[in-house]
Amino acid sequence: MNKRLLQEYLAPSKNRMVTESEENSDGGKNFYMKGVFIEGGVKNANERIYPVHEIERAVGSIREQIENGNSVLGEVDHPDDLKINLDRVSHIITDMWVDGPTGFGKLKILPTPMGDVIAKMLGAGVKLGVSSRGSGNVDEMTGKVSDFEIVTVDIVAQPSAPNAYPKAIYEGLMNMKHGHKILENLKGDRNSASVQRYLKDEVVRLINDLKINKGN
Repeated sequence: MNKRLLQEYLAPSKNRMVTESEENSDGGKNFYMKGVFIEGGVKNANERIYPVHEIERAVGSIREQIENGNSVLGEVDHPDDLKINLDRVSHIITDMWVDGPTGFGKLKILPTPMGDVIAKMLGAGVKLGVSSRGSGNVDEMTGKVSDFEIVTVDIVAQPSAPNAYPKAIYEGLMNMKHGHKILENLKGDRNSASVQRYLKDEVVRLINDLKINKGN
């Protein structure tokens, strides 16, 4: 049986995510997100159930990779496969552990183009969710997952959708000059390098505008 791609989104209201920051040597800040990465033992929004022993084994595998010095990188949004796209990497997972039926973790935002976008959002107080990405088999009758493996945990704004960005970002884009063009680009080839560069520049500009307006 071929294992299938499994993505499980946890909204900010459920992931108990805490944002931490520390000063870095460049005079800026390093941002971290810590909280629930995946839930076990309950039926989730996708009608799937991850038995606790599956969560323990999958989280243990990620923890072992980290302890062995391997980099577990994550991306922004919902990639539709299991590979890591380096041009979309935003963070590195620094720790994962199990407490009861729940898989917790901590990630560090990296100084990559997409990481800079996330850092700007966190700095502006935007609440973000996470989505585990892995593979496994699903019993169609019970929804129980078996042979589960976690590849990474991605940072997302909302469940997978054509325009999965925070409401404030969407409304801000609509109110910006030429903002509608950004949204039109998102409906097209969102993964193209030109669209991602354009999106990054415009989102950073929007967040700066929001921070300025908030201070007034």
